[in-house]
Amino acid sequence: MTAMIRGLLAATALASLATTAAFAQDVQGVVGALPTELKAQYDGAPQKVLPSAWDNFTAPPKPWKWCHSESYQGNPWRVTVTKELKRLVDGLIADGTVSSFEVSDSNNDASQQINQIRAFIDKKCSIITSIPGSATALDDAIDAAAKAGIPFITAAGSVTSPNAINVDSNYARWGYDMMTAIGKAQPDGASILLVEGIAGHPIVVQERQGADKALAENPKLKISRNVNGNWTANVTKTVVLQAIATNPAPIDAVWTTGSESRVVAEAFAEAGRPAPLITGSITGDALGYWKANPDKYRFEGHAVLPHWTAETLFRVGERMLDGQKPKLNTLLIPIPPVHSADLGQWYKDCMTTDAVSIFPIPPTDPMPEEWLDAYFSNPAPTKGWDYSKVPDACAK
Repeated sequence: MTAMIRGLLAATALASLATTAAFAQDVQGVVGALPTELKAQYDGAPQKVLPSAWDNFTAPPKPWKWCHSESYQGNPWRVTVTKELKRLVDGLIADGTVSSFEVSDSNNDASQQINQIRAFIDKKCSIITSIPGSATALDDAIDAAAKAGIPFITAAGSVTSPNAINVDSNYARWGYDMMTAIGKAQPDGASILLVEGIAGHPIVVQERQGADKALAENPKLKISRNVNGNWTANVTKTVVLQAIATNPAPIDAVWTTGSESRVVAEAFAEAGRPAPLITGSITGDALGYWKANPDKYRFEGHAVLPHWTAETLFRVGERMLDGQKPKLNTLLIPIPPVHSADLGQWYKDCMTTDAVSIFPIPPTDPMPEEWLDAYFSNPAPTKGWDYSKVPDACAK
């Protein structure tokens, strides 16, 4: 190797290190300037946080074509996300800002989702929002959308393409907090059943990372079984009943990360087993079950709800189309906590054990506009957004 080549390689390496250091400094500076509530979300976040690739984006002329790429519509949570997103986009259609709203569903087939994204590119969508089915598989399609000048904005699971804007939460922190809550409630130790979501989904991976960290810190917590409920009620109940039947030893807690805590409680009751402490995301049917069976439902978790997931996705998308520049590729949204003592504040009369399509609405906006402003270099109020107009949980 000649001295000239070695010199060029060394210079290239130094330039790369300098660029990486500058990126890290930029990210550190942006995160450090965030409101305290948002800054905390980046502590231990598993997502790769980079400067935004969309600082020079100029939206196409109005009206815009809004396209939404879903990876799964097989449970009420996902259906509610799409319904709420459509409600908000319909408001922009009504005022002429948006011309149409189109949805695709790949049913957990990554290849199909890639094809659908590329079809959206061919249709010249102005923006593509998405709940991705994989953290990595869609990257080439996302990069193709960026090349075509189409922002790709994810929710409920980040992707690794630097050309995406991920509107996400720190699910590793959530998984950690829920496992830690079990440890606090069971200081003498606990046998725990893990009920995870869809295998391989980005959120599932992150949640488990957090849980494993908490388990490593507390050797008194032991895993009895690990099953996948696919974030779907009938699947969850089946696998929980099977786990109970094949494990006669006591189960003190169920660490689950979906919206199926009610069917978990029912499974234990039907099997004649003591009510375990259940983690997860609170739902209308779970609150209904708690109201009817306060001695059979023990809960400690959060409100990972479809309405605010759709709302933050919409608000970031609308702001970008409106010319606002996101500072980072990953915008983390706080997850509202829900403790056992809080259940009465979240319960509404329409919430029964059959209310599987009813999700509570947080009393206040989990992401106030002034917090969202901090993520943009030229912030302005989100057009078409008013938290007071979010439909009540009991609205038909």
